[in-house]
Amino acid sequence: MTVDDHSIVTMTYEVRDGGPSGTLLERMDVNYPFKFMFGTGRMLPAWERRIFGLKSGMGFSFQLSPDDAYGQRSDDHILTAPIHIFQNEREQIEPGLLERGQYVTLTDSSGKDVNAKIIDWNDKQVTLDANHALAGKTLFFSGAILDVRAPSVDELIRKQYIEEGGVRR
Repeated sequence: MTVDDHSIVTMTYEVRDGGPSGTLLERMDVNYPFKFMFGTGRMLPAWERRIFGLKSGMGFSFQLSPDDAYGQRSDDHILTAPIHIFQNEREQIEPGLLERGQYVTLTDSSGKDVNAKIIDWNDKQVTLDANHALAGKTLFFSGAILDVRAPSVDELIRKQYIEEGGVRR
């Protein structure tokens, strides 16, 4: 079977910053492989195009530019929020809540969750960076397809891989 829409793929991979000898950003190995349903819109489109049609046992390596991955960094994604949204009902900031470099989840005007990194704060506002952590980076992927299978009925209904025993991922 080949990697195609709605197939369940088990794979290993590494992601490196900038090229094959760049800093390792993430690794999924044979002990902890990555399992997912292909073609559901949850993965980077350019990444899916590179592994489409591969079969079990086939390796891959390719590079994605920032425009094909998580985009360029943008000053439009530097946000400010009023300090009161980080305070409790006594107008105190919870200990450890505001730390530079910490990620918080915000909800935008359309109800979508957005992860943002705390850059700084003062008495009135918090400055946040909502750029994706990998924005602006050229990413190099290498790995292998371990298995490709047809989805179960439940996986097709949910449009996602379901771990044996029913635990969803």
